[in-house]
Amino acid sequence: QVQLVESGGGLVQAGGSLRLSCTASGRTDGTYGMAWFRQAPGKGREFVATISWSSSYTFYADSVKGRFIISRDNAKNAMYLQMNSLKPDDTEIYYCASGRLSAPTMSAYDYWGQGTQVTVSS
Repeated sequence: QVQLVESGGGLVQAGGSLRLSCTASGRTDGTYGMAWFRQAPGKGREFVATISWSSSYTFYADSVKGRFIISRDNAKNAMYLQMNSLKPDDTEIYYCASGRLSAPTMSAYDYWGQGTQVTVSS
């Protein structure tokens, strides 16, 4: 089992920045691929970004490409999402996920965090 805990969410003005963190505990073989997803009220969960174990592969949703940066520190069992140039449309709950693959689909991930709220005011 892998336990994931997100932190770093909050309220920020449009154009501002936030850095989300995800800390993993338990079996590290469940964290080869890690990703961020997000979900707005009444909508489905959507892919944001993914990163491989070695950080050699990253992939972003078009909606965040050029504004968000995903990274990880395996020594700390942590993953990060640096969010810049935030827009009101980025207001969602952000979820950390881990699994054996890095892919832009929910089915690739076995473990999920509880989520952290990001709110961007206009």
